[in-house]
Order: sequence, then structure tokens, then C-alpha cells
Amino acid sequence: MPISYSPRQIRCKNHTLVLDHTLIVGILNVTPDSFSDGGQYFESGKAIAHAKQMVADGADIVDIGGESTRPGSERISKEEELRRVLPVLEALLAELSVPISVDTMKWEVAEECLKRGADMINDVTGLRDKKMAEVVAQFNVPVVIMHMAGTPETMQVSPRYENVIQEIKQYLKTQVEFAMRMGIEQVIIDPGIGFGKTLEHNLLIFKRLNEFRELGYPLLIGPSRKSFLQKILGLPAEDRLEGTLAAVTASVLNGGDIIRVHDVRACKRAVLVAEAIRNVKRQGKERKRCFAILVYDR
Repeated sequence: MPISYSPRQIRCKNHTLVLDHTLIVGILNVTPDSFSDGGQYFESGKAIAHAKQMVADGADIVDIGGESTRPGSERISKEEELRRVLPVLEALLAELSVPISVDTMKWEVAEECLKRGADMINDVTGLRDKKMAEVVAQFNVPVVIMHMAGTPETMQVSPRYENVIQEIKQYLKTQVEFAMRMGIEQVIIDPGIGFGKTLEHNLLIFKRLNEFRELGYPLLIGPSRKSFLQKILGLPAEDRLEGTLAAVTASVLNGGDIIRVHDVRACKRAVLVAEAIRNVKRQGKERKRCFAILVYDR
């Protein structure tokens, strides 16, 4: 199916996000066991207040997750996931002016949330479930297709690749083509930092991020507080802000379109500086060319 939208914009029902700058996705975990903030926003009132603060701090999208996908995490029922997510989703849809994404692996949860008005789906399994693809296509919303080796329970058990960049690219290409055949028009790709990757794998992804842009779709990166930072810094999840900011900066400089983070205000500031550095390089080349022309004319 041909793409009927510009790959440099994301249409989320009543919202259109233009990728003329780096977008910020604010993470809202309504879980008791997420790796970095488990339980902190489990109570609906706290979750709603936190989402509002993230938008005030610069979030372009809020991503609600009701099930932890940290390494070794255990699955919960769809009923429990919906019990956690729906009250927060419904409140935020009534009060926020930005798109609301739902982070889920279950098509039943995606379907119920889209019925209530959710704007997009973030699927860490990358549309492995055909039924999830059918639901996304039915509601005509964008979907994040992420690469993950294995499952959250097993993904960090000795992950191995012959060529990590090429294998992830091929997986994403295959899943995007599947999405298009299923009638999905808008996809966002995510190489899946920390999902079935060693420290070296993750660092290579950051270094060669531009290669994923060759696929032609908006590129999302989720470096926030991830365990690869612990391996470098030796710090717990709640003390990895500086490491996250460094990874966010590298993501912007190397081609990331969308950054998914916990600490929106600090990361927004880092993004603005990284964008200024990235953009001035192009202007500098133009100035050099103009100077050369002036010298020649003289």
C-alpha cells in the first residue's frame, strides 16, 4: 500500500505533529514494578498530575504504560492492564492538548484504549501479533514498531547478533512492510535500546543511528535511565539523569526524530542545545561557500 502521508509528520486523529524539530515523548508508567519509577505514579491522581507537568515541561506526546517490560518482568492479564490504564487515559484525553499514546503488547488493551480515544499505539513487540496490526489499521492511528530480541522475560539472556545494525534494520523493514500490507499507513521505527542488546550493541546503535533513517520512517529512541547507563556509570536508575542527557544529545546529533524519556524538562533543554549544534553545522558550510564566492569575485 502506498504511503498517503508525509513521513515528516505524524497525524494522530485531531493532532498533527511536524518533524521539523525533535519531538519529546513523556513516559507515564502506571505500574508498581517498572525499572526506574515503579509505583511512583501507580495511583491515578499522581499519574494525571505528572502527565500534566510533563506537558508543561515540553512533552509533545504522553505515552501511558500499564505493564512493565523491564528485563525479567512477568506478564499481567489484559484485565489488570486495562484497570490501570483506562482511568488515567480517560482523564488525560479530557484535559491534555497533546496526543496520548498507549504502550502495550496486547491487542485487546490497544483496542479498548483506541475505542476510548487514544491517539497512537507503542508496541514493543513490533507487531508480531497480527491481531494488533488489524486493530491499529482499523482505527487508522500511528504505531511505534520496536525491535526486541525475544521477550521481556528472556531478552537479556545472552543476546547475540552477527551484525546488530543490519539485523535490526532488516527486522524493522520486514515489520514495516507487514504493517503496510495490513493497511497501516503511519509507522514510527524504534531500534529498541536495551531490549535484547548488550552494552556494545546499544552503543553501536547510538553511533550508527543515521543508518536507520535509510528506512525512510520517523525514528524514535528510548535511552532514558536504561541499564546500559548503569554499566557505564555504575549508578542506580534514579541517578542516571546525566547519562540520559548524554544519550539524548547523541541521539539528536545522529539522526533521532523522537526521544522517549522520563525527565522531560531536563531532556527538552538538552535537545534544544543539541539541535542548535546540529543545525549550525549546515549554516557554517553555507557561510564558507559564500565566503569562497566573495573572495573569487574580488
